[in-house]
Amino acid sequence: MQPTMRPGDRVYVAGHGGLVGGALVRALKAEGHTDIITRGSRELDLRDQAAVRAFFEQERPQYVFLAAAKVGGIHANSTRPAEFLYDNLMIAANVIHAAHVTGVTKLLNLGSTCIYPRDAAQPLREDALLTGPLEDTNRAYAVAKIAAIELCDQYRAQYGSDFISAMPTNLYGPGDNFDLMGSHVLPALIRKMVDAHEAQAPTVSVWGSGTPLREFLHVDDLADACLFLMGHVSEPGPINVGTGQDLSIREVAEQIRAVVGYPGELAFDASKPDGTPRKITDVSRIHAMGWHHRISLEEGLSNTVAWYLAHRGQVRGEALVGAGSGMGTALA
Repeated sequence: MQPTMRPGDRVYVAGHGGLVGGALVRALKAEGHTDIITRGSRELDLRDQAAVRAFFEQERPQYVFLAAAKVGGIHANSTRPAEFLYDNLMIAANVIHAAHVTGVTKLLNLGSTCIYPRDAAQPLREDALLTGPLEDTNRAYAVAKIAAIELCDQYRAQYGSDFISAMPTNLYGPGDNFDLMGSHVLPALIRKMVDAHEAQAPTVSVWGSGTPLREFLHVDDLADACLFLMGHVSEPGPINVGTGQDLSIREVAEQIRAVVGYPGELAFDASKPDGTPRKITDVSRIHAMGWHHRISLEEGLSNTVAWYLAHRGQVRGEALVGAGSGMGTALA
C-alpha cells in the first residue's frame, strides 16, 4: 500500500534554491505542508558523506525530494566533466544512502532525459536506457544520473527501500537561469526579446535554423508530477515527465515574441549549430498512471515573462547559474 504524504510530515527538499527545488517548495506549501526542511550549499555540502549522514540523523525527514545537482550547459559539461561526474555521484550516493540508513519513508530522485542514448528512437522511451552510447558533450553528467537511478533501484531490490526516479524533459518557468552565457534556449530568447523591445532594436538573433523540434514543460507542472509520483507510484526505473508535445524553435521564438510584444524581426543564424533535430519524451507511462500536464506553453510563457520582468534585477549575470537545467543550484 502506498504511503500517504500528509501535511504534518517532515519533507526534505534537496536543491530548494534551484528551478525545480523552488517549484517543489511552492507546491508543498500550496498543499498545506509546513514542516519543509531545506539547507543551502553553504550550510550543507551534499558531497560530504559525514555531513549528510549527520544531517539526516538530526533532522529525520520522512520524505525526500532529491533535486540537487551540479549543472551547466554544453561548455561547462565539456570542459569540466570530472567535476560533473564526481560531484553528482557523491550527491546522489550520500543522499540516497543516508535516506536508506535513517529509514526515510520515500525518496524521489530527479534526473534528466540526457540519460538516454544519443541515437535513441524518438519519442524517448524509458526502456531505451543503457541501449546505446550517450551524447559526448554531457556524458559525465548523464552517467552520474544513471548511477542515481541504479542506486534507487538496487536499494529497492536489496532492502525494499521505496525510492523512485523521475526524468523531466526541458524545463522552464519562474526561477530559471536568464544568463545569456549559460541559459537554455527559452529563457535566453525571453531575455533577448525583452532587451531588444526596450532598446527598440530592429532584430533579434536566434541561433540555428529554427527547425529543430523541442519539448518544454513548465516547472510547476513538474512539481505537480513529483507530488503525484510521491503519493501514487512505487516502481523501479526512470519515469519520464513531459508534455509529449513538441514544436520548432522558430515556433517557440514566435510565441515568445508575441508574449513580450516585440515588434521587430527574428534573424535565424544558420551558421550556428542546431543540435539534435528532435528530442521528445514518450510520456505514455506516466499518463497511464494518471498524471497529465496542465499548463499550456502560452500560459507558461506569459507567467515566466512576467516573473522575469519582476525579478530581472536579481537574475542578471550569474545569480541563478545552474538553476536552468531543471535541477538545483550548484550543490544544494
